Parts: sequence; structure tokens; C-alpha cells
Amino acid sequence: MESATSRAAPTTVTPKLGHHIGGRVVPGAAGRSGPVFDPATGTMSAQVAFASASEVQAAVAAARAALPAWMETPALQRARVMFRFKALLEAHAEELARLISSQHGKVVADARGELARGIEVVEFACGIPHLLKGEFSDTVGGGIDSWSLRQPVGVCAGITPFNFPAMVPLWMFPIALACGNTFVLKPSEKDPGCPLRLAELLLEAGAPAAVLNVVNGDRVAVDALLTHPEVAAVSFVGSTPVAEHVYRTASAHGKRVQALGGAKNHLVVMPDADARLAAQALMGAAFGSAGERCMAISAAIAVGAAGDRLIAELQAQIARLVVGPGDDSTVEMGPLITREHLERVRTYIELGVQEGARLVVDGRRLTVPTHPGGFFLGASLFDEVTPQMRVYKEEIFGPVLVVVRVPDFERALELVNAHEYGNGASIFTRDGAAARRFCHFAQAGMVGVNVAIPVPMAFHSFGGWKRSLFGALHVHGQDGVRFYTRLKTVSARWPDGAAAGTDFNLPTME
Repeated sequence: MESATSRAAPTTVTPKLGHHIGGRVVPGAAGRSGPVFDPATGTMSAQVAFASASEVQAAVAAARAALPAWMETPALQRARVMFRFKALLEAHAEELARLISSQHGKVVADARGELARGIEVVEFACGIPHLLKGEFSDTVGGGIDSWSLRQPVGVCAGITPFNFPAMVPLWMFPIALACGNTFVLKPSEKDPGCPLRLAELLLEAGAPAAVLNVVNGDRVAVDALLTHPEVAAVSFVGSTPVAEHVYRTASAHGKRVQALGGAKNHLVVMPDADARLAAQALMGAAFGSAGERCMAISAAIAVGAAGDRLIAELQAQIARLVVGPGDDSTVEMGPLITREHLERVRTYIELGVQEGARLVVDGRRLTVPTHPGGFFLGASLFDEVTPQMRVYKEEIFGPVLVVVRVPDFERALELVNAHEYGNGASIFTRDGAAARRFCHFAQAGMVGVNVAIPVPMAFHSFGGWKRSLFGALHVHGQDGVRFYTRLKTVSARWPDGAAAGTDFNLPTME
């Protein structure tokens, strides 16, 4: 099958990306489309078709048609498809990482890390025969046994963001498919190349043609999935306003929903912490992937004497930060995804200055002479930020770190817990008692101790609290299996004698 990355085209012709429906590439109807940029150069590298409601209907119909045979496929055989898929992802890791970098902008090394975290979920899905085992109770009543089992929910949909075009889709569809569901994926239209390639590799791994379908597009495609009567479950990762729309709309149409929203992740630096190590952790957590991560640390809370030491270390390390195109192995931070997003982040920096925060490092001054048209912005650092400022309250999603100073641990914990988002929070300290108290009382779904980005491994689950999550279940891990299955409990008796007569009482299993 033709690869999404190998479709050759004359240099004067812009490649066109379509959809992947029923196991084949569908170019998309003539009409609406959007640009895909190379963020390092600022030039359009491809055009992607935007699906109409009828094209979404075709994808759902393909998934629905494939469902009966796939859900009856033994779990062991579905797991073997996942084993082969994992091997193909590893074999094509460099190709996928460079594809991610070329459309998102993150450095290739970071793209490799993203893919590795996604592959871990595929590896988890390889154990699905064990994960789907139910429970059995012998003789719950006279001659009655009872057992539970998990069965697929049906056609599932995933709506994924631009910042992790491999990892987030791999959080969703491998577990859904391993559980016996079929899937329609709507990735970000900003960097669709990798999700299309994942669909090709899954087909090569031996999955039936229509168990995974990919439709590209915008809100038209999203709303068509949220309201489609054949879609049983919807998974979403993105901003909080959209997460809330997804949750409300899909729930109102009778679907189960997990919708992961925005974040303003905090890192508390205690006075006893090593300032250099804390600053190093903040550099990667705040500026890795140009801050375009839902688990990026964008707010540091410096407790007491930690403030001055932390600011000094951060200034020194930012001065050494290498910014440039993602395919340069010496680069540590690449460009932002689009010019519009670049301007949005620049506006936040201007806003922080207007609000009275002290701009210690101004990333707007950065230039990359070799790539003057790229969507580059340097790392920015604010000090003396207050909780009332918008640069503290709102998710910026760019290379901007704000530092809030507080007198003690209790005030730091209050700030973490008072924020509307509760995705992740970390503490850097040598004090075990403070760390334990933080783990117990921090109102966040993921907590780190001397770990800046506490993203759980695939066999745990990822998700936040408060307005960072809409729905009861997190993604991947055991919660992923719970989300993509329905629990059924069976009670059975095999009478060995004459009928006992009609009983109008509630059964008591005696």
C-alpha cells in the first residue's frame, strides 16, 4: 500500500492528504481543505481534506460493518495483531519521528520519545486476554453460579490534538481495538501525516480493513461523530472549552465520554530543593516541545528563599537553550505549530508585561537566521507573577514559564488546589514529610515528587481532575479497558429436578 509519507509529487504541486476509510486511501470530496505547514520554514507542505458529514458517515458505516467479525475474533488473535503492530512501529520509528517533527515542529529526539510512550500503550494492549478476564463466584445460591465478563461497546471515536500526533491516538485506538471495538479517529488537521501512517501500519500488521478509519477535518467532522447514532463512545484530548463541548454534546446523544481538557501544571520548589536540579527539570518541562504539551509545567511556585536561586539558575540555563529546526540534532527547542499560535503566545507575553509581571527573559527577541520564516519564539520567563494575572490563570500552551513566590508550603498547596485546572502538579524537595503531604492533598490527577512531568506509564492511567477532565474514566491503563468495555454479570442455574413452582418474591439466591 502507498505510504502517507512516500507519495511523490512534483515540487510545484502541493501534496494532498485525504482520509483512510475501509482500509483504503480516500482523497476526499472536492471542496474544503486546510494547509499543513512545515513550522521551521513557515511554508505549506501539504493540503489536507476536510471531511464532510457524509464522509464521516462512510467511516462510521465501515467501522460498523467490520464490528461483528472483529468483536467475535478471539482476544488472543486481536492481541497478536497488536504484537505485530508494535513491531512495525518500532521498525518505522525514525520515519514516524521525522514525519511528526516535519509537521509539528518538535525536535526529532522529542518525537522519538512521544512515539515510545505511545508504543508502551500498544505493548499494554498486547496483554488484553489477561486484562479482559472476568470474575467467577461459585455457588452464590443453591445450584447457582455467577460470573462477570467485559464486552466491547461498539464503534468508538477518538478526537486528538496537534501536540501529540502519535502518542495520543496510540493512547486510544490500540486498547479500543484490542477490546473488540472498531474505531474512527479524527486527528488534528494541523499535522495529520502521522495518524494516516499509523492506519497504514495497522493494516500491514494484519488488522481487518475497516477496524480503524481516519477522517481529517474540523468541527464539521467532530460534530458529526459526536451526534452519530452508531458511535457508542468518544475519547477526546484538547482544550477545556472544546472538551466541555465534546462531553456535553456526546453525552446528550447517549454516548460514554472521556474528554481531557486544559492544564496549568504547577511545580512547587521548596527552599531545601537543589535549585540547579529544579531549574534543569523546569527547562525540559516548560520549554520542551516549545511548551506545547498538556503536561508542560507552566507555573513554578517558589517557596521562601527558593525564589532568587531558582530565577538565577533559570536565566543562566535559558541563555544556553538552543532553538532551531526540529531536524537539527543540536537543537533543543523547535518552532510552534502555526503562525496563528505563535501570535497568540506573543500576545500573552505582552499581556503579562501589561499586568505588571517582571519579564526576566523575553523570548520575542529570538531570531533563527537560517529559518527567517519559521514560527519560532524563544523561551520567556516571568517573575513576580500573582494569582490574579491571566498569564497565571490561563493555559498559554507555549514556551512561557511564570514564577509565583509564596512564603511557605501551605500557601503553595493552596495555589495548586485553588486553580481551575488539576491535570498535574509536582514538588521538588528533600523533605519526605512535605512530599507526602503534597501527594495526599494536591488536587490533581497526576502528582510528581522530584519528577517534573509525572506522566504515568501505560499500565497506569492518564487524566486530571477539576476542569482538566470531563467524564469518570482516564485514558489507557485499566481505566482505558473499563472505558472501552461494558460489564456484564451472569447468574446461571441448571435445574436437575422438577420445577419448584412460581415464586413472586425477589430472588435471594438461596
